[in-house]
Amino acid sequence: MNPSKRPRTRNTFHCGTVSILGLPNAGKSTLLNALLGTKVAIVAPKPQTTRNTIQGVVHMPRAQIVLLDTPGIHKSDTLINKRMMEQVRSAAQDRDLLLYVTDATRVPHAKESKAIDLIKATGTPTILVLNKVDQFEVKGDLFERINQFKEIHDFVEYVPVSALREDGIEELKKVIAAHLPLRQPMFPDDYLTDQPERFLASELVREKILRATHEEVPHAVAVVVEKWEDTPKLVRIQATIYVERQGQKIIVIGKGGEMIKQIGAKARVDIEALLEKKVFLELFVKVKADWREDPAFLREIDWRGMTGE
Repeated sequence: MNPSKRPRTRNTFHCGTVSILGLPNAGKSTLLNALLGTKVAIVAPKPQTTRNTIQGVVHMPRAQIVLLDTPGIHKSDTLINKRMMEQVRSAAQDRDLLLYVTDATRVPHAKESKAIDLIKATGTPTILVLNKVDQFEVKGDLFERINQFKEIHDFVEYVPVSALREDGIEELKKVIAAHLPLRQPMFPDDYLTDQPERFLASELVREKILRATHEEVPHAVAVVVEKWEDTPKLVRIQATIYVERQGQKIIVIGKGGEMIKQIGAKARVDIEALLEKKVFLELFVKVKADWREDPAFLREIDWRGMTGE
């Protein structure tokens, strides 16, 4: 019998769990979106854009990759940052494979080495994903960077990519799949992510705020969907943007309400693309002092509490 004509058997399919780890702004969420072929994680040029772990599933003819995006590895000095690092440590445990994503344009430094120590402690096979390689003009610089990381840790593979341009993504999928155990799929073929639509919508609003504001505002912003009315032709959404100080509220609203209008218009476009339906988005801004140290409020903005009632 021709080997290429053999039917698929149980021992030819690879499936496993893979956490994406790295320092802030390494491009982890951009990589997740590129691997999935669609946007489930917000992206902004600000540290700690990702606050929650986000699951996404890649479906291939002979493999299924269950990915978990994580917040950037950082020093935790507030309650919310401590909770973020708890999620990172949890995501690094009991996985079949880890992806450590680094900004390849940067020479490995002390923070990078400390972050990789977290990887070493797990004992889990890890692929080094060298992101942003489109910014290298000389190939020799990339080889030098790989050698610098080899001195820090013995990664099982070294894969250069440009997540933003989606260069090297298909090759990375193949490399990941080859390191996963022989196992039947964990999810059906149409499963994409564990994130509720309400949470994804709130994150898209937060993304627009991160991109539109500067200084202390991005870290002090949380978005909660208060109302969600889904009709056959239209989704009506009311969301509240929480900040910690009155001055931040003034910035988010903007002169004559122009900033909040801009944020709402851009977020609505992305939410409509997500839901494939017209959206009426209404945004409010409220001050909640020191919400980043409020355990009850942190539970409220955790997507696990967004059940849709």
